[in-house]
Amino acid sequence: MKVVTDSGLAGPVTAEQLGRMSGDSVRLHGVVQRIRRLGWGAFIILRRHDGLVQCVMGADGNEGTLDGLEIEQSVEVTGTVSEARIKDVSINPGNVEIKLDSLRVISSPAEQSPVDMSKKILDLHIDTNLDMRPLSLRHPVERARLKIADTLSAAFREALAQRGFTEIHTPKICSAGAEGGANIFRVQYFDREAFLAQSPQFYKQMGVGVFERVFEVGPVFRAEPHQTSRHVNEYTSMDLEMGFIDSFEDVMATEMAVLRHCMEALRERNGYELEMLEARLPQVPDGVPTVTLEEAHGITLELTGVDCTGEPDLSPEEEKVLSEHASASWGSEFLFVTHFPTGKRPFYTMDDPDAPGTTLSFDLLLRGLEVTTGGQRIHDYQMQVEKMRAFGLDPDSFQGYLQAHRYGLPPHGGLAIGLERLAARVLEVENIRLTTMFPRDVKRLTP
Repeated sequence: MKVVTDSGLAGPVTAEQLGRMSGDSVRLHGVVQRIRRLGWGAFIILRRHDGLVQCVMGADGNEGTLDGLEIEQSVEVTGTVSEARIKDVSINPGNVEIKLDSLRVISSPAEQSPVDMSKKILDLHIDTNLDMRPLSLRHPVERARLKIADTLSAAFREALAQRGFTEIHTPKICSAGAEGGANIFRVQYFDREAFLAQSPQFYKQMGVGVFERVFEVGPVFRAEPHQTSRHVNEYTSMDLEMGFIDSFEDVMATEMAVLRHCMEALRERNGYELEMLEARLPQVPDGVPTVTLEEAHGITLELTGVDCTGEPDLSPEEEKVLSEHASASWGSEFLFVTHFPTGKRPFYTMDDPDAPGTTLSFDLLLRGLEVTTGGQRIHDYQMQVEKMRAFGLDPDSFQGYLQAHRYGLPPHGGLAIGLERLAARVLEVENIRLTTMFPRDVKRLTP
């Protein structure tokens, strides 16, 4: 018989490992999630780094231990791994339980938690949920959503590294906004004004001149005074930029390859969380349907009678209608919408020479929500300067950025995926705050 111990050096024993250890002795640590006391002893559910595990403790010789046991105590247990009596994926992802020989309390809470962790679903009002986020995230369902986001960001990195991309880390305090406008946070930077990054866009393009293919996963900030289920003011952006493209369709094809890898990673690594959340992963088709913005407005008019012709963007209602149409008519939950107007897209977006007034840009819709914005960028120095001026911008204010263009860039393009939005649509969660660890919005700056 061997004894396996949680180790700070090697990391804690995983649920997958426990599933292969029937009959072995283990020493584990965890937090008491709930206790079910019975005449003969108790079932004790421990919350661990990768889920819950059920422990069984007899009353003989353990009356004092069981009497003093409380929810949210940190404990160390020793016992023998055996097949679980109760087949419940939310409790026993490895279908095992631990028959305890001993339990030692390591630390105890000062007060009992006001959040009931014994419920299958944490039915708190969203404001209460977010006010008590340090506690609510301990619930298996709440933290499972963050595990999904964790896999998505990890798989995004993996897929791009496999395709020759280099990860970069760009400044979040900048001298100018990548997209300008009113939705930018101003900060006092010593003796002058600076801005929180709306996007790593400028630095991604500079990075193309260095590494050809670059990506970043990091925070971005938008001072949009929206209080909706679709917006937060700080979110995690998964960005990529790639050189030597033939068209913006190269960027779109790369995104679908990356998203296919992400969905496969979720399927392989997060069966426990997906089953608990009753999530249905979207299938990434070999060919994603693509329509222009003008065609998208036409589809909406035909299906709903609402005429959005001439509007520079899609409304939330249109995104839902178009997604339902793509799924029903083309068998795809993903839909690309392209050719947004020049005035609607940032100054670095390349215009389509064959369709004046429109850009070589796209949005990707998934299950009724835009999750990606991307397109081809201007790589020619003079063309970029002229477009800046057409947008009312002074090129002298962007000399650092324009160095990359002045001294040569290949044709390039890129995109940004909102991690919280992507996780929300994968899980079909309506409010992206629930896929955000500690959301920041117009009214929320704590916890």
